[in-house]
Amino acid sequence: METKKVEISWLDRAKNSDLSLPGYHSDLAAGMDVQAAIERAYTLDCGEIYLFPTGFCVALPSGYEMQVRPRSGLAVKHGVTVVNSPGTIDADYRGEVRVALINLGMSQYTVQRGDRIAQLVLAPVVRAQLNLVDVLAATKRGTGGFGHTGV
Repeated sequence: METKKVEISWLDRAKNSDLSLPGYHSDLAAGMDVQAAIERAYTLDCGEIYLFPTGFCVALPSGYEMQVRPRSGLAVKHGVTVVNSPGTIDADYRGEVRVALINLGMSQYTVQRGDRIAQLVLAPVVRAQLNLVDVLAATKRGTGGFGHTGV
């Protein structure tokens, strides 16, 4: 498996000494779990969106993005997910990484300091070079939209 160096820095190392940097929890995991760096527990009401701090920032290599994705356990068990999934951290962003969670569940959900709230996935980026044409090449599907293929 390929690895890529990513620089990471705590915003306040002393304040976050009880937290762990994002990390993989199995040998073949694609995503690194990230913890909530909140000062006290925060309860998400049903339908509420809240932007959780992580306490760190990253410097990604050119040609890469870091995707912020939901944790499947939070989504399935509690209906808590990343509202803009996947969120994108661009290679030129140097601010704090934050996670926008939404509670789509049927009851309130409380996030404690240090809870694993999302996953981070490093992914290569290919930039599009748009080419304006008068007509697009035809396909069997054509202009069929959502559900058109029967899947």
